[in-house]
Amino acid sequence: MAGVEKELMDAQEALAVGEFEKAVSKFNKVIKADPKCADAHFGKAEASVGVPKLTPEDVMESYKKAVELDPKNPIYQSSYAAFLIEIGRFNEAEAAYLKAAELDPDNARYYFSEFGVEYTLKAPIVMEKFMDDNTRVMIMKKGLKYLLKAAGMTEEDAKKVL
Repeated sequence: MAGVEKELMDAQEALAVGEFEKAVSKFNKVIKADPKCADAHFGKAEASVGVPKLTPEDVMESYKKAVELDPKNPIYQSSYAAFLIEIGRFNEAEAAYLKAAELDPDNARYYFSEFGVEYTLKAPIVMEKFMDDNTRVMIMKKGLKYLLKAAGMTEEDAKKVL
């Protein structure tokens, strides 16, 4: 097992210095030796984002496997959620952020605020061809709902303050 641990460390080092293809290759070696290594699947997902030839589906598969192998890890959930936002899969991102918040209640407000901000910024770009006043308002309401939740406020609280 020491060989696998060294290979995992080498893969994480390659990722840390931005050698994404090398990192993916090393994470693949770890996965081949230990298919149940959640850290390797997660690292592969993180590195895969930097490899243009890999598709969003390839990246999602690695994140999903990491989450499946270590379902109680809020970092895996929130990183997967952030990736889902990037590719415009907002409902899945929302579910992953909510799961991260459930797993890590002490930091739930950070997951809520990240979703609120990122959704508000990305959704209008992704949904540009469907954008009308109603869609714009729907996006703002959903984003604001999560930002209020992050602040520990309800809509009623906000209305009173405003």
